[in-house]
This record gives sequence, structure tokens and C-alpha cells, in this order.
Amino acid sequence: MSPADQDASFIASALPAFFSEAHEQLQALEQLLLELEDDSSNRQLLDALFRCAHTIKGSAGLFGLEAVVAFTHHVETELDLLREGRMRLSAAMSTLLLRCKDEILDLLAKAQNSQDDKVADAQRRSALIQELQALGGQTPVAVDLAINSTAEGTAPQLAETTGLWHLNLRYGPDAFRSGLDPMALLNYLRGMGEIQALRCGSARLPSLLTLDPESCYLDFEFDFETSADRASIESAFSFVQDDCDIELWAQADAAPSPAAGAEPTTSPSPTAKPTESAPPATRVGSANAPAEEQRFIRVQADRLDAVINLLGELVIASAGANLLARQTRQGALVEANAQISKLVEEIRNGTLQLRMVPIGETFSRFRRVVRDTAAELGKEVQLDIIGGETELDKSVVERIADPLMHLVRNGLDHGLETPAERRAAGKPEQGRLTLSACHEAGSILIRIDDDGRGIHRQKVLQRAWERGLLEPELVPPDEEILQLIFAPGFSTAEKVTNLSGRGVGMDVVRSNIEALRGNVQITSTEGQGSRIEIRLPLTLAIIDGFLVSVGYSKFVFPLEAVVEVIEDRPSLNALDSRGRGVVELRGQVLPVVGLRKLYALDSPAPERASIVVLQSAGRRYGVQVDALLGQHQTVIKPLGRMFRSLRGMSGSSILGNGEVALIFDVHSLSQLAAAPPPSSSGTFMLSPTFASSQHIAQQEGRCS
Repeated sequence: MSPADQDASFIASALPAFFSEAHEQLQALEQLLLELEDDSSNRQLLDALFRCAHTIKGSAGLFGLEAVVAFTHHVETELDLLREGRMRLSAAMSTLLLRCKDEILDLLAKAQNSQDDKVADAQRRSALIQELQALGGQTPVAVDLAINSTAEGTAPQLAETTGLWHLNLRYGPDAFRSGLDPMALLNYLRGMGEIQALRCGSARLPSLLTLDPESCYLDFEFDFETSADRASIESAFSFVQDDCDIELWAQADAAPSPAAGAEPTTSPSPTAKPTESAPPATRVGSANAPAEEQRFIRVQADRLDAVINLLGELVIASAGANLLARQTRQGALVEANAQISKLVEEIRNGTLQLRMVPIGETFSRFRRVVRDTAAELGKEVQLDIIGGETELDKSVVERIADPLMHLVRNGLDHGLETPAERRAAGKPEQGRLTLSACHEAGSILIRIDDDGRGIHRQKVLQRAWERGLLEPELVPPDEEILQLIFAPGFSTAEKVTNLSGRGVGMDVVRSNIEALRGNVQITSTEGQGSRIEIRLPLTLAIIDGFLVSVGYSKFVFPLEAVVEVIEDRPSLNALDSRGRGVVELRGQVLPVVGLRKLYALDSPAPERASIVVLQSAGRRYGVQVDALLGQHQTVIKPLGRMFRSLRGMSGSSILGNGEVALIFDVHSLSQLAAAPPPSSSGTFMLSPTFASSQHIAQQEGRCS
């Protein structure tokens, strides 16, 4: 393979990592800008902001993405002025920098998808650069940015080249081992200006007999014409300073001036600060990384999903082996299988932890949404984030982002008032929107609170009557009125805008949340505000469960929801037709639901039963069961089509003997225990043998 082919192969393999890291840097840049709006003089934030742009520019230069380099260079210049204190971050500058961040994101998307620029795109970037120059106190200069093209040989160059410099680069012998590509650095410099009279020295090149192919012997000397100042040029070498000696001087200088240090051949000066996040090519095998530095490795999500799927099958197989071992009654075999089960559980916990991420990363994305939407609506809004460290499965995080986005925008549009309206209502002009998260009984509870106008129930009823969602003049309970907001096609907006009024969104929000085995509830006080609560499972893969049986049927409760188990009480013999009743527990009334009547299970009642006490949403209730089968590692499987409408259930699991157990949604079950369903149509008949996977497959075949 020729060197050119090797370079092309390296770029093709490393580009996905670059794009992933560039998106992370842009996300960090956005969050830092929003934080700086409240603390514009924070030097640490300003330095981190500059490093984000510098890392993106440096990494893009290594891959020859000159359009990204050219535009980001101007953004970096303004950020350098900010961190050096030569200008302050105003609201206008923050807005402009956020627009520039979006432009860099667009450039990356075009590069990633091999899309060519349009003339309008280059003109838009040029206009943004002139705005940057004007806000930075510079005279706006028309910048002729070349159009970003995927065609070979059409990489754009910076049009401003007014200063002439001379550089000597002397790479250390370990440069290749540190993952450096000297040619990529030259390509990066071409994004800042024009390289002239390039000479490659050979004085250090040994004979072929003593040449080490893994060592670097390269020296470069060249003239460099650019509009960049000394600090900007030096900063270009910040991520190679440990493996390259640089001499830099202006052509007008009387003698060569080292970039830094007392010796003539040194690394860049202290003003050229190293980036905290090096480009992908420089992160491989870094010999100078501190020992205590955290190490990371990127893994494709589908590979991790495949491992977790296999882990689920391993858990099921382990449960089956344990069952067989107990049946043999051989102590040594039982003990060996118990040890294997313990190791499987440790592997399970460690593997699932790989997919757990703080929800605060998702919450932080809404700072920009709140900022821009509030400005568009002419409202003043403060966003508070509570419990951002709460962790849940990454697959849940990815799928909850869109529903949360709609709920946040809906709260900004419908919930919070304008400053004038808030003044008239005796409220502060600035509204407050709060995103919070916490763990609760094996689930995650997400709340969206606002101190706005609340939901006008009469207005909701009027729209429901007009759209035929309710019979005319029928007034259901308050809770059911609020739930009408999630009906398809429902909207209380007076006119259609780009935010609301089309009656699509809230019904999709509910269906998306329910698809994650979650639920959503609304509470509201007119004139004071609203609260939306979303309950979701922590993971969609494997949970610790508590296995019980009723007749021939097996059920699983999430273990974290189980409070205690008590003996059955004689008073429960008087359960109503839907299986509801109450018992006294330590002087308190405890609602209880009997699964046999609730699901019309056709099996004889046992002489002795138990009540499993569960907790959900701060309330306790009991579930009457026949037998307690103990703790069980539960691999979550989706419900078949026949069982998806079954209230109180969130999934199913395969037991070690091949039987199927249904997994309870403890929150939905608590609602069934506290109040009867609106009609008897909610009763679902289960045959005595429904726990057979073969029977379920046969039933689904008939349904289809």
C-alpha cells in the first residue's frame, strides 16, 4: 500500500471518531456560552470555551477539512479576545457565537455526508465573520471564503494573508509513537495561510542499516504567509509541543526568535496553552499522558447492545441451570451453580453500568432551547436543573429527549406568561421553568414545573366538547380533564404558530413515553403553574425482581418497589368484583388489590395467601398473591400484541424453566388499587396456562 493509500485509510478509519468528538466539543461550547451569560468574567469558563473552538479547528485541520478550519479560526480569534479580557461577552456576542456554533455544526454535517456547499452558504459564513469582527472592535473586512466542496483540490484557503513568517520544525524521534502525523500538521497550517518555499531537511537521517522505521527524523523549514498573529500560530502547535521543537520569527526580524524558552529550539511559549482535549490522531498511545488521567474507549452502541442481549440470555440460562441443580439435590452442584449465578450478577451489574449516563447531559441541552424560544416569544425565563446527576440507561435517554423537548417548548408557549401578564398577576417578570429528576422505586421520576398561568379547565372542556372528545356538557373529574390534553388533535392555541396550534405533539409525547414502559401525569393550579411528571424504568434490559405466583401464573415486581410482605388478612375475603379492598396496617388504611379477581384468573384460591406491600409515587398499597418465590434476576422482554393493552403490566420475562412471567408497572397498578377502572372492559381474561411461552405464541398467531 502506498503512503497516499495509507493516509487515506487512516483518515477513513479515524473520521467517525473526529466527528463524534467534534459534536461533543460543540455541545460543550454551547453550554459554556450559556453559563457565561450569568458569569461573563469567569476565566476558567472562558479558557474552556477557547479550547473547544481550538480543538475543533486543530482536529479539522488534521483531516483536511479546511472549510471548518477557515471559519472556526475567526470564531477562535474572538474567543481569544474574550479570554484575554480585551472585550466582554455581551448578550449580542453570545447570540452571535451560538449562531457560529450552529454554522460549524452545519459544516461538519456537510463534510460527514460529503455534501457540497452552495454559494449562499459561503456568503452566510462571510456575513457572520463580518459581524464577529464588528462586535470585536475590528473593522469588518469582506472575507471571500471558498465554497466547501468534496471535490479533490478545491479545499478553501483563508483570503487574508498579510504577514510573512519563517518556521523551523524539528520533530522528536518519538513523534510517530505518540500518534503524530507531520503532514497533517502542515495541512492544518494551510488552513491559516499559505506555506511557501517548503524544505525538508535530511541531516538527521541515518543510514539504512541503523534506521529505525518507527522513529521520526523529519525537519521542515518554510515561509508562512498569514494574517494570524504570533500567538495564533504558536497555538497551532500546542498539541505537538512535547514531540516537536519549533522556531518562529517574522521575516522582518533581525534574527530568528524562538517561539519560547531560553534555548533556540524549544516548544511554544506558555501563551500557547495545550488543549485539554487532543484531536483523535494525538490521543493514540500518548507517552506523556499523566498516570492519573482517566482513560476512555469509544464503543459502537450496537456492539454494546449485542453484549447486553447475550447477557440476558446468559441470565436466563443461569436460572435454568440453578433450577436443574436444585432438582438433583446434589450439594456440590448447587454450590457451583450458586457461584456461577453470583458471577453472572456481577457481570450484569458491571455491563449495565456501561449504559448508565447522567440525565443532566440531556437537561443541559434545553438551556439553548429555553433561551431561544423565550426570546422568540418575548418572555423572560429562568431554567433551573435539579438532580442532573441522576443516572438512567442511555437508550432511555436517547428516546426521551424528543418528548422532553416538546414538553419544555409547550411549557414556554402555553404555560409561562409574558412579562406584562406576570406583572398584572402580581408575579415577577421573569418566569421559572424547572427540570428535575430523581430515583423512585426502581424508576426515574422526571418533573417539568413552571410558575405560569396553569391549565384553564373550562377552556379544555370547551375544546373537548367542540372536537367531540366528550359528550356535550359532560364534566369528568379534574384528573380526567387534564388528561384530555394528551388526546390526538387536541389544542387550546387560538392560532397556529411554529410552536403550537396544530394539535399534534402531546399525544405523540404520551405514546412515546408509554412505548418506554413509562407514564405521564399532569397536575395544575390555575394562576400558579403546572407540573408534568414522567415515570420511566431505569433500564430496558435487566432488573432485580421479586417473583410471585397466583395460581398457575407468575408475576414479577421490581425489587426496589417492594417495601415488605405481610400475611393475608380475613377482611380481604370481601374484595369487590374488581379485586379491590383495604386492610389495616399499623393503624393505617392500606389499599389492596387481588390479582385473581383483577385479571379473572381461573384457579382455585389457596388456603393461605400473602400481601406484598409496594410503594409508588409516595403512596403504599398491597397486592394479594398466593406464593412468594423470592428474588429473581429479570430479563425484560416486550409484551406480545395480545398483552399490550393489559393494564398494570410493563413487560414480560422468561424464567429458567421456560415459563413466562409478566412484569408489573407498579405505578399503573397503584392506580388500579386506589380506584376502579372506568368500565369493566379493562378486565382481561388470562387462562391458567398463560405463562407458557408456547401458549402466548399460539394466542398471538390467532390475533394476527
